[in-house]
Amino acid sequence: MTEPQLDHLVYAVPDLAAGVAEFAERTGVRPVAGGSHPGGTANHLVRFGPGSYLEIIGPDPEASVRPRAFGLETLTEPRLAAWAVRPHDLDKAVRQAREQDYDPGDVHPLSRRTPAGELLEWRLTRRADPAAVRPVPFLIDWGATPHPADSDLPLVGLTSFSAVHPAPDALRRDLAALGVRLDISQGPEAVLRAVIDTPLGPVTLR
Repeated sequence: MTEPQLDHLVYAVPDLAAGVAEFAERTGVRPVAGGSHPGGTANHLVRFGPGSYLEIIGPDPEASVRPRAFGLETLTEPRLAAWAVRPHDLDKAVRQAREQDYDPGDVHPLSRRTPAGELLEWRLTRRADPAAVRPVPFLIDWGATPHPADSDLPLVGLTSFSAVHPAPDALRRDLAALGVRLDISQGPEAVLRAVIDTPLGPVTLR
């Protein structure tokens, strides 16, 4: 099985404008508005390079209901909440994972409208999981939609990406079912940690 490619990291913030401003102050890089999702969220983006990016996601200021995605309903401070990988064949990857006793969840269509009015559509796996931090990635397939990282986004470097987890061996088994590897250390709670290279030096997101 070909190892899925890192697609993006999800940095959840309770207030999108404040989260973007804080990121820009820490890094010297100003994320670009990505657009709004039907579920009440909106995002800003920076890219790591071809095919991968960082998504800063928060409640859409134009939406009337606070979203539940990525724990945003109760989130009080920024958190690296999740990540996505892009398998060669999404449906096949789901079947293979289930055969190895890990269920990534069903595949759902999703979309967002860019500030320019363009509709971007993709498919991803969605798993019912109340955890604040999700160290097992969800799977995504952009189909015919151009990948966000292939657009003219500000660039930062991804120096390292790792996880802390109270049960590293169990996490490794779930990751293996998806054909994914990740540097994992043991700790009292699940934490995702990314070190990014910026004009102001290394910055750690967790």
